[in-house]
Amino acid sequence: MTPIMDDIKYWVGFSLVPGIGRVKFAALEEHFGSLESAWLASASELETAGLDSRSVKSVISRRAQVSLDAEVDKLARHHVDVLTWKDPVYPSRLKEIYDLPPVLYKRGTLTAEDEWAVAIVGTRRPTVYGRQVAEQLVTDLARNRITIVSGLARGIDAVAHRAALDAGGRTIAVTGCGLDVVYPSEHLRLAQEIIEHGCLISEYALGTLPKAENFPRRNRIMSGLCLGVLVVEAGDKSGALITARQALEQNREVFAVPGSVLSLASSGANRLIQDGAKLVMNVQDIMEELNLTTVARQLEMKEVVPANDLESELLKHLSPEPTHIDEVGRKASLPIATISSTLAIMELKGMVRQVGGMNYILLRESAAEYHIG
Repeated sequence: MTPIMDDIKYWVGFSLVPGIGRVKFAALEEHFGSLESAWLASASELETAGLDSRSVKSVISRRAQVSLDAEVDKLARHHVDVLTWKDPVYPSRLKEIYDLPPVLYKRGTLTAEDEWAVAIVGTRRPTVYGRQVAEQLVTDLARNRITIVSGLARGIDAVAHRAALDAGGRTIAVTGCGLDVVYPSEHLRLAQEIIEHGCLISEYALGTLPKAENFPRRNRIMSGLCLGVLVVEAGDKSGALITARQALEQNREVFAVPGSVLSLASSGANRLIQDGAKLVMNVQDIMEELNLTTVARQLEMKEVVPANDLESELLKHLSPEPTHIDEVGRKASLPIATISSTLAIMELKGMVRQVGGMNYILLRESAAEYHIG
């Protein structure tokens, strides 16, 4: 786990308490100065911080039941990282939304390239037409270096993840359960491939089961990570329409693929177009609307420019071949905690990438030597 903050286990602790979201996290931080102090506070102190009696009871009950050290150990065993909204590698687009999750759990990697992302959502029972359109659009987006975000569900979600992987692109799955649970279970292999070529993300702690009420909540994260949301096929009561509505609330673009007026699978998507969603016939409709036509060129031209002497030093000891973090630490003569947090920031910038087992590779060579000034 990336040791960004000393009190990370207390963020994990409060994420285990039902009803403690953005507003209450902020209130606890402001009142106590740290979540460690908040976690150890008395009931009366928690009330003074602004928590209602029900939330206070939940905190007192939960902390009596849980060992935070055991929770952190469990996260490490499952190779799950914790990001908080104060973490430098917390997705910047997600910070823009009103109801941002204070804590994110992730398996896999987030990179600077993921700032250019589009969410693909739709029915769990797509038609042949819907599958074909989703595969083609996602393939074209992935080849243009656009990260594909979806929800790992059956149907259009799975089609989108698979098409992105097959095209050699990056994809992010946002789940409605803990990352020690893959739902649906038949997507276990798909989830593993996503971890290797992208990321699994959840705001839910380990052990959280896929309850129905979790999925509308997770949809705001899917849209929040992206520049826009594309609805491929959706009926009048599809969960994809919830994602589209949340995207509009977040000032994201909404796109929809038109379908037959006789097809119930397309009734919701067609309604979105009637209501002002951008009609999509090919990938250029999306790329032009989002001003993404030059993304691939921008990314290829992007140089590695170390921001400080520490980044410059680490770049000296990395190459396109995997190097273990311990080896970097030995060569650089620096503490592992310092190296780990710096590499996390460098990974967000697109300078390096973790390729598994705490091994890192250099993504791009700089046109200049690695020095500052």
